[in-house]
Amino acid sequence: MQTPHTPLDTSMADDDTPLQNNPQDFGKSLHGCNHYRRRCKIRAPCCNQIFFCRHCHNEATSALTNPKERHEIVRHDVKQVICAICNTEQQVAHVCTNCGVKMGEYFCGICKFYDDDISKEQFHCHDCGICRVGGGAKFFHCQKCGSCYDVTLRDNHACVENSMKNHCPICYEFLFDSIKGATIMNCGHPMHMDCYKEMISQNQYRCPICSKAVCDMSRTWRRLDQEIEATAMPEEYRYEIPILCNDCNNTSKTSFHILGHKCSNCKSYNTRRIGTPNNSLEPQI
Repeated sequence: MQTPHTPLDTSMADDDTPLQNNPQDFGKSLHGCNHYRRRCKIRAPCCNQIFFCRHCHNEATSALTNPKERHEIVRHDVKQVICAICNTEQQVAHVCTNCGVKMGEYFCGICKFYDDDISKEQFHCHDCGICRVGGGAKFFHCQKCGSCYDVTLRDNHACVENSMKNHCPICYEFLFDSIKGATIMNCGHPMHMDCYKEMISQNQYRCPICSKAVCDMSRTWRRLDQEIEATAMPEEYRYEIPILCNDCNNTSKTSFHILGHKCSNCKSYNTRRIGTPNNSLEPQI
């Protein structure tokens, strides 16, 4: 892996416009697409078309009217790039073989990835097999989850095997190589951070995958205790029902109440009714 290059010093012209001292920096940050600033385009090996990046390719092909023609590029299969400065097509390399400019301040020969904006602190994770942003020292690779996480989550998250190699349960975008930030919920399942915030704003506190609470609900449960204590049920509704707790996975019996059913084990109200008042929790012979 080639590491990010340190930006070269610039001098200032009379009109305060930075002047690039090194010819390799010519056109830096002036070319690219909505996804990346880079001085080259890629030729997609799958359809032989030219795009600025794989995201541009995937957006274009996913919009094709014929579903059979829709496809995504495999970044590692890219072999040819076109310099945006001199328009020379060539094999993947950091520096243009014709005009000598760096086609990206950051370059990864494994991912065939270029980017002039190194403030993202790009780094290549060999375990993930792809480049990520945020600075290599700030992340660690969880072998069980199969992805890089913030160092604050080291020994501080619930591991779910290959959890990141799944789709976001809200927007259904594949998480592993998504350019959006992701978060790990208490249950160990991941989703995009923006999707998580939107879910919480809609007062949804359960994981869409396993139904466990994704945040501390103790204050809500205490408030429910008070409301249930202050709201007596009519005589005909005073009976017990069997429930399953989504948080601790234990079954128990509790008094029926229109406001909620409390788990006798962990005291959570994140429960579901699993039978009628006459049902027993014991297996029937």
